[in-house]
Amino acid sequence: MSNDILIVAEIRENNLKKVSLEVLGAGQEIARKLGGTVVALVLGNGVTGFVAEMEQAGAAKVFLADSPALAEYSPTTFTQVIVKLVKETNPAAIFFGSTAYGRDLAPRVAARLKAGVASDCTGIEVADGRLLFTRPIYAGKAITQVKLKSDPQIATIRPNIYPIPQAETGRNVPIEKLEVNVFPGQAVTKAILKPETQELDVAEADIIVSGGRGLKGPENFAILRELADALGGAVGASRAAVDAGWIPHAHQVGQTGKTVNPSLYVACGISGAVQHQAGMRTSRVIVAINKDPESPIFKLATYGIVGDLFEVVPALTAEVKKLHGS
Repeated sequence: MSNDILIVAEIRENNLKKVSLEVLGAGQEIARKLGGTVVALVLGNGVTGFVAEMEQAGAAKVFLADSPALAEYSPTTFTQVIVKLVKETNPAAIFFGSTAYGRDLAPRVAARLKAGVASDCTGIEVADGRLLFTRPIYAGKAITQVKLKSDPQIATIRPNIYPIPQAETGRNVPIEKLEVNVFPGQAVTKAILKPETQELDVAEADIIVSGGRGLKGPENFAILRELADALGGAVGASRAAVDAGWIPHAHQVGQTGKTVNPSLYVACGISGAVQHQAGMRTSRVIVAINKDPESPIFKLATYGIVGDLFEVVPALTAEVKKLHGS
């Protein structure tokens, strides 16, 4: 077995997800400590152009699986490609982003390789030649460290934890093209239905403006969208707002939604139930806006504003636009 770290890049909507570069940065750090290198796998259809991004971010080698069979995400086919590569190269570890894509693929790959998975990791260290993964448990109330006994060591890494490596132009690294085979009778994804409008995914956003029951109705999310647009962020929501049908589930932050780790989280009209806190408590700066000074969210907030969100949020939006000169 080598000391290399394999990074599985995620390409969605013809874009390389930011988390893939963050995970590559994590891989570089660990590979240096193990005395190995970080290698990347780029897979999809028409994805050759993304090889350069992985090169510039520091991959020592890039494996390219470019095939019409990978045009749409198919768990079976993608798993097959990854497992075949792992058996041929024997990396010490495999890292995925902790996204819907990574959380679906990692356990499938692990099952085929009879290996364990450390999920939603927020830190990785090397101890006695093995990796020590830090991950939150019990809705973020406790932090545990996990050491996997199996090989390869597989993990999904939470977005916005590791910085993106500084790009290095002019790098020329080996590129190996992989053959992609689809077995007869194997299920193949023909199409994936997508929403008409594509919005920034809260799981990867560096700034999130979230709304809860205090918004009183779906039409009032427009107020939050204006602030989010001014800040260059995404719109999130509490479970109460999603359950009421005010906004799609893709925006839900919390234990039954998405776990986020932005630099700034603005909670508007959200009381701050434990379920919601589980998904956003690791945000670097939390701003809470609520009329009720006893709301639990204020105990977690970096800054709190006791007031009517319908007055406070537009005022914040106006000031942000003024600062940006718009």
